[in-house]
Amino acid sequence: MDDRLIVAMDVPNALAGLNLAEQLGDAVSFYKIGLGMLTGGGLALANELKEEHGKRIFLDMKLFDIGATVEAAVRGLAQFDLDFLTVHGDPYVVRSAKEGAAGKDLKILAVTVLTSLDREDLDGALIKDGAIPDLVTERAGNAFDAGADGVICSPQEASLIRALPEADGRLIVTPGVRPAGADKGDQKRITTPADAIASGADHVVVGRPIWQAPSPRNAAEAILAEMSSPQAQRPNRLH
Repeated sequence: MDDRLIVAMDVPNALAGLNLAEQLGDAVSFYKIGLGMLTGGGLALANELKEEHGKRIFLDMKLFDIGATVEAAVRGLAQFDLDFLTVHGDPYVVRSAKEGAAGKDLKILAVTVLTSLDREDLDGALIKDGAIPDLVTERAGNAFDAGADGVICSPQEASLIRALPEADGRLIVTPGVRPAGADKGDQKRITTPADAIASGADHVVVGRPIWQAPSPRNAAEAILAEMSSPQAQRPNRLH
């Protein structure tokens, strides 16, 4: 199965998540479980999909706290044998997360700038001046230097990050991906699955365009086909 597609389980609870996984069947091998699912049985769902169905799991917690707390939280989560975990891209957070994941296969992915934000949002949060692509690239480089296994970024910045020397051998995971003609939802910096892969992404995360579709499996298969099209090819594909 092509694990470059990660389906976001942005559904109300674990029961709905299992139902979605059943509909998608063997078309999808990788799922993202985020904060919205945490109180709806998200960790239990992650374990069931991993242990009983052989799926890969991306736990999207975006951890941010003092170093000791981040390290302890990651150490606790790492025992579940999951695949990816997100933390904020601040270097001390990344270093603490890597300490917590020591000895495990859990990949620590650093969040650069959320794909739902634009420059006006950053101004409101008192984030320093500069174009978003420049800030994302700088944060990505700092996160790699701190030991991040990969970064989360908009597809619009993937090519800039892939060009960084520090990005060699690191993962780029892009949310904010929408098939042509799909509703943008709350995302502001988006592109298509083929463009994201061509720009340097190793994985794309898609949620609503799949689970809101009349046939989630057909929607997922269409995205997978687009990701394997000639338009999605790039010369620096990681193996």
